[in-house]
Amino acid sequence: MNLENICSEVCILAKEVGEFIINERKSNHNINVETKGLHDFVTYVDKTSEQKLVNGLMHILPEAGFIAEEGTSTKKGEKYNWIIDPLDGTTNFIHGISPFAISIALSSKEHIILGVIFEISLKECFYAWKDGGAYLNGDKIKVSDKKEIKDSLIATGFPYYDYERLQPFMLSLEHFMKNSHGVRRLGSAATDLAYVACGRFEAFYEYSLNPWDVAAGACIVEQAGGKVSDFSGKNNYIYGKEIIASNNACFNEFFNIVNQHMSK
Repeated sequence: MNLENICSEVCILAKEVGEFIINERKSNHNINVETKGLHDFVTYVDKTSEQKLVNGLMHILPEAGFIAEEGTSTKKGEKYNWIIDPLDGTTNFIHGISPFAISIALSSKEHIILGVIFEISLKECFYAWKDGGAYLNGDKIKVSDKKEIKDSLIATGFPYYDYERLQPFMLSLEHFMKNSHGVRRLGSAATDLAYVACGRFEAFYEYSLNPWDVAAGACIVEQAGGKVSDFSGKNNYIYGKEIIASNNACFNEFFNIVNQHMSK
């Protein structure tokens, strides 16, 4: 399997679907919104984009199955599965603000071997494959070299339905507000992870996430020289609904702070 060639094809597909998404945003000022759950929204753009992605990915790797946010395909692959979010940042999209992104990962058994994130507004395509490095629009990227949290910009996401851990989360936010360059909340976990990979953020953490939110980004961060774990320092960050990602230099300090506040 030539992962580099597959990654190139996935990038082309992501950009094509991204063009559809941005054109729908420009031409339709009243996007019809459905509610999946508390503060959890979906539009026809999410659903149509996912169908376009599924159709395209089936041609790229016919034997692969899908783990897709909107359930467009329930096919399960024996070895390979695509993990896709057709529109990460739907609430941003609904309100006409950036960022919002397409996130596509390829898993082999339980290992993520390829990731593509296309941030649609800026037309930035982040991508990586196993042992191949990480890239942004053709240029190789790497995580930042900041060694301490006091010199770092931290990204996170706010819980929108699971508030059981809100109090410790707020304490962790307070710590980072007081002891870093600041905290940013963009509203797209995929974009947050891509920004860690290219050094715009030093670190990112969030809980109550799904595999399609983080799979591609985790792959890109790791291939860019960063580290990824769950809040306990283990590897259950794809399906465990919690993730820490940072550069290598400040990972231990960042992990210890998040673990202190957020570990169950």
